[in-house]
This record gives sequence, C-alpha cells and structure tokens, in this order.
Amino acid sequence: MKTIDLNADAGESYGRWTLGDDEALFPLISSVNTACGWHGGDPAIMRKSVRLAKEHGIALGAHPGFPDLMGFGRRMMDVSHEEVIDMMTYQVGALLAFAEQEGVRLNHIKPHSKLYVTIARDDDLMCKVADAMLALQPDLVFFMLAGRAADNLRKHGYNTCAEVVADMEYTDEGDVIIESRPPAKDPEYVARRAVDMVSGIVETIGGRRLELDADTICIHGDRPNVLDIAKSIRSAFDREGISLNAPSATSSVRF
Repeated sequence: MKTIDLNADAGESYGRWTLGDDEALFPLISSVNTACGWHGGDPAIMRKSVRLAKEHGIALGAHPGFPDLMGFGRRMMDVSHEEVIDMMTYQVGALLAFAEQEGVRLNHIKPHSKLYVTIARDDDLMCKVADAMLALQPDLVFFMLAGRAADNLRKHGYNTCAEVVADMEYTDEGDVIIESRPPAKDPEYVARRAVDMVSGIVETIGGRRLELDADTICIHGDRPNVLDIAKSIRSAFDREGISLNAPSATSSVRF
C-alpha cells in the first residue's frame, strides 16, 4: 500500500475574523501547519490549533510567515538572513510554548508563502534556518518544496519532507503559482492531481508532466471549498489504496 502525508495550512483566523473551518478540516488530514500570528493566527487560535491536533492525533507543525497580516504573508519583503532567522525563532518558539503546555510534540516546520519562497531559493539561508530551528528542538522535520530545494536541504543532512501542492497550479519551470485570494477549485480535479502526485507526477499549466518525488501533499485551509477538496482527496486515496502517514523524526523520510 502506498502512503503519503496530507497536510494543510490552517489556524489562520485572527481575533473575531474567521478563516476556514479547522474543526471540520483536521479530521481529514494527517498533519497541520499552524500559523504563528504574523500572517494569520493569534495566541488563542494557536492554542486551539494545538488542541485540535492533539484531539485528532495529527502531526503539529509550525507555519511562520512574514509580518504581513494585511497581505496574508503573500507579499515579498527585503530582509537579511539574520532577520529571517529571528522571525522564524520568534514564531516557532511561540507555538512550541503552546505545544509544551498542551503536552503536544512539535513535529515539523513549514515556512509560509513568500517566506517559504525566500528560504527555498537560498541554500545558505535554508541551512542557517534549519540550524536555528534545531537549536529550539533537535528532532524537527523540515517541509520544503519538492525538487531542488528539498533535495539540497537533504544533501546537507537535514530531516526533510519534500512537499507538493495539490490545490495550486505549477509553472512549466516547477514553481507554485501563489494566489492572493484563492478561489474555489473543482474537488475532483484536485483529487486527481493528488493521486498523480503520489506517483511522482505534477502537471503544469502548460501541460508538462514534471517528475517530483514527494513525501507530503499540501492543501490550503483558506480555500473556500477546502473541505470538499479534502473529502475528495480522501475518497480518491481510498479507491487507489493510498493511506495517510505523517512524517516524523522516526519515520522513513528519505535523506
């Protein structure tokens, strides 16, 4: 039986403003990337996300982003390596504190949106960030975009989980097309993409079929019909004999 992790970016509500339906989404996934307050989320939402992860037995990950609530972290910032490391330390440290209070182990780190892109494009920065995060907790897994970024981080010996994105499109060059306001997408279309991705195939907007080995598939909690998408993926996985398994420091994540 094939296995894959199905992760979702979530915990992105803020104050009285609600984004997504985490209570309904968490039972459908195997790992969650929880916003840490800078692009979305707040202290109460972070604690709630930790508790939901514990309740449903899914892997808890930190999802730090740029300090950009208005732009939801989807705008590029000109920052130094030191600033990136401080941003990551501040946010991951906060979620780690909530996790410790709730008796939950922090499993992984996945940067958000443009911070993700900034780190993925700079091998030196990737390693610096990884070292800084391992100083917080020495057994963390790093989610990084499948292809060059994940391969390079692995080559340096870090526990890396290669990620592909099912509910966003890819350019012919293999870059994910980030949407400022994600629209609803056809759940069956996304589910077919997810099944192909388990087999290592990612189709681009130009019709190319890229070969990308992946350990985890991402969907986004802020997409309007994410619950229908998650349910369709789970149904497709059941039909294809694909089971869910979250990566961890003790799992067989490839090096």
